[in-house]
Amino acid sequence: MMKGELSGQVALISGAGRGIGHAISRVLATRGADIIVQDIDADAVSATVAEVGRLGRHGYPLCCDVTDIAALRALARDVEGSVGQIDILVNNAGIPGGEIPFDQIDEAGYERMMGIHVKGSFFLTQTVADGMKQRGSGRIINISSNRGMVGHSLSSHYSAAKAALLGLTKAWARELAPHGILVNAVAPGVVNTYMTNRHGPGPLRAEADLNLLKRWAEPEEIAYAVAFLASPHAGFITGQVLSPNGGDPIVGV
Repeated sequence: MMKGELSGQVALISGAGRGIGHAISRVLATRGADIIVQDIDADAVSATVAEVGRLGRHGYPLCCDVTDIAALRALARDVEGSVGQIDILVNNAGIPGGEIPFDQIDEAGYERMMGIHVKGSFFLTQTVADGMKQRGSGRIINISSNRGMVGHSLSSHYSAAKAALLGLTKAWARELAPHGILVNAVAPGVVNTYMTNRHGPGPLRAEADLNLLKRWAEPEEIAYAVAFLASPHAGFITGQVLSPNGGDPIVGV
């Protein structure tokens, strides 16, 4: 059933140019979904759209900044008008927190962190949910982090942004359930992506050593969790957080 379980559905994935978003695009495409690829990087959008095409599905570009709400809304509505209904929304767009002490985070850094993770997700969901409500069905999946579940000694603005996504997940699950829309979150631990590797493999290796499996996740392993929540098998799951984190620190599942 897995190969075609999302046939006939359209998924909009934010931050889909690289890393976890790119992997989610590929995994959902292999299961039959057409993919709307959002990212700020036009070249990365094109690459993901091409990969979706190689997998036999339709890919559609949505190149914009998720913090530009007017443009985001206009483009999302335009692409939905040409592609058709959006059945699945994955709020994945994000930036790294770095290892920044609380008292060194400036206002610009704080605003950027909250703008991309929280504001962009909030208003993209608001835009897409209109159509889902009209049809009486839909899946919304927010990509949080285990740091949003337990905090972190550094990059508190990142932990706060990811925690906000968990709060939105539970609130939206309550509000949208009467419309047949299920809302869940995936909160990964350390994942081997370009974003986490940009400062070198040392921090990634050190954080991976803290979990029970002594390794980092590959992006596809996070994408499989998203695919499950988007699938018919998760039809009685809403308001939940699935945390593939290698057992560190034994939160989530």
